[in-house]
Amino acid sequence: MKNFDIIIRPVITEKTMADMEEDKYTFEVAKKSNKSEIKKAIEEIFSVKVAKVNTMNMTGKVKRQGMNVGKRPDWKKAIVTLAPGSEPIEFFDSMQ
Repeated sequence: MKNFDIIIRPVITEKTMADMEEDKYTFEVAKKSNKSEIKKAIEEIFSVKVAKVNTMNMTGKVKRQGMNVGKRPDWKKAIVTLAPGSEPIEFFDSMQ
């Protein structure tokens, strides 16, 4: 897999914005990617040093509209902790 196939998008919520002060960044990643692939992709894309990667599989919500019931897709989330002394990720700096 290529780096941009592994990292799909950043996850922007109130909680993830608060975690950014502790140098933790959250991304939606490919379901078949592992921690070492995610670490390598983040380091190459953003030119930062990653200390730790935590991953979790998120279950899609069940939604209904009238009598119709549907389900959002399952996805994988990665919380990336940067190494001490590492520069913050520039993409997120403009959002704070």
